[in-house]
Order: sequence, then structure tokens, then C-alpha cells
Amino acid sequence: MSKISYSLPFDFHSFFNSKPIFLAPMEAITNVTFRSFCKSFGADMVYTEFISANALVRHAKKAHEKLKIVDIERPVSVQIYGNDQDEIIEAAQICEEIHPDFLDLNFGCPVKKIVKKGAGSGILCDPKKMIEITKHVVRSVNISVTVKTRIGWDESSKIIVDLAERLQDTGIALLTIHGRTRSQMYTGISDWNLISDVKNNPRMYIPICGNGDIKSPQQCKQAFDRYGIDAIMIGRAAIGAPWLFREIKYYLQHGNCESKKPFEYYLSILKQFFLQNIYQLGERRGILNNRRHIVLSPIFKKIPNFKSKKTAMLKASTVSSLIDVIDNIF
Repeated sequence: MSKISYSLPFDFHSFFNSKPIFLAPMEAITNVTFRSFCKSFGADMVYTEFISANALVRHAKKAHEKLKIVDIERPVSVQIYGNDQDEIIEAAQICEEIHPDFLDLNFGCPVKKIVKKGAGSGILCDPKKMIEITKHVVRSVNISVTVKTRIGWDESSKIIVDLAERLQDTGIALLTIHGRTRSQMYTGISDWNLISDVKNNPRMYIPICGNGDIKSPQQCKQAFDRYGIDAIMIGRAAIGAPWLFREIKYYLQHGNCESKKPFEYYLSILKQFFLQNIYQLGERRGILNNRRHIVLSPIFKKIPNFKSKKTAMLKASTVSSLIDVIDNIF
């Protein structure tokens, strides 16, 4: 099999020698503020929220707002999704105009309203169409194209090993695999053995990134050691905890966990993030967005009798009321 050449924004292969950790694309989570915070704590590559190709070509305001990237994030990837080939090509060309380092095609989102349109992981039911779309997108832009998908539609159709080869043949630069089927949604256990089968397939030569169930530095190192993948993508575990990337990098380098810092240290990071998020999004949208991080942040989970304070944080409707609760937690 001859290797397809593609343009790369930096020393791509050396990049993967360092066991990079990526921030997964997450709707209403990975905006420019959160991406920048994760980057400051060691995330090697970050992804935008996923963006509808249809909305981009219609010039919908919210879709184009998601295209905002800043240089401190780099390398940064813009992720789009859709089912119509012409729309995705046009959307890819719109994305190219903002000069991201990568363009990622989302073939993995399991959300029903996306899937019923044949987009996201819905396209796993039509792998031929997935390949055709990917091939034409790769040919239509001058930036590196990557793909994120799942291992298959359901338990009886785990097609990822064959599908990965076919995607590679289109000329993509990187393949990220979430180790669940669409039918699993986010339940059950991620199948890292299948991700490993793709990576260890002698016909594969592009980097393989694994995704699913990695929540700690120890799990991250184990995944690298056991499955031989080139990169790991962290999703839900990073919500409300951008410092997780530094903890993982420390563990990979030293073989042990860095010392835990006082609760106040982590709270101060979240406070800075909340304020910056509000500055970027405006008071109402910023406060609503912050609630996702408040609910899922691990720093609040083991504090006894914390329910009333957490409720107050979630009910806060102004910057001043939110900061007042944070400053008076104890």
C-alpha cells in the first residue's frame, strides 16, 4: 500500500513521540476559554465544539462564533459534522479560511437528533458514504484532515478495523477512535482492545488516538503501555478540571502523581475560568455555561455538607452573586 502524502502544520511525527494528550471536542464545553485553560495546563492539542456543516454554509451566527480560535491554543482542530457531501466540502473550505492546524470530521456523535439525520455516528450505517465524504473533503482543502469515529453502530457491526484502513486510504492524517458503539452511547465499557487492533494492524501507518473512559493519570499511562496507541483524547473527565492535563503529563514523565494542592488552589482556577468565560460569552450565557463545569468538577464531590453551597452556585444569575458564593464557600 502506498502512503498518501498530506500537508502538516508542524513536525507531526515527533509530536507523537511525546505521547500527546488531546482535549476532546464537546458541545457547549470546549469553547475558546476552556480550550485555552486546558492548553495552559498541558493539553497538546485541543478541538472546537462540533459545528454543523449546514449551519456554516447558511452563515448561521452561532456556528460561525464557534470558529473563533486564538494562537495560544495551537495546535487546534476545528470539528464539523454533517451528512451532505457538498455541504461538508463547502463548510470545510469555510473552516480553512481561519487557518486551523487540522480539520476534523465528526463521525462519532451518538446524540439522537444528529444520528437521525445520518450525521455523527449515524453515518456508521453507511460506511461507503463516510469514505466518499472523507475522500472529497481531503481533496478540497489544503489543511490536514482527521476523523473521529466509533468502533461501529452496535455489537453486531464493529467494523472499525476494516473502516480504519479505508479511511486511511482517503488521505487523512490522524484517526481518533472512541471505543464504544453508537448503541452504547456513553454507557458500558470502552473497548480499547479494538482500538489496539487498529493501531497494531500492519497495514496502518497514520497515528491512532484512543478515546473513552480515561479519567486519571494512571489509566492514561496504562492505555499507552498496554495498547500502543499514539495519543489519548480526554473528554468528560476534563470538565471542571482543566488541571487534569498537567497531572497526566507529570505522571507520564515521573511515574507517580504530583502532590495535591489545597482546595483553594483548584477553586481559584475555576474562579478565573468562570470570570473569563463570562467575559467571552456575556453574563447570561457565561453563567449558564459555567454551570456545566460546576456540576461535573471533581473538587466539589468529596466536600461534606456542600450541597447547599453548590445549589447556590448553580442558582446564581449574576457575576457578583456567583463570585460571592465562591468567595464564601467556607
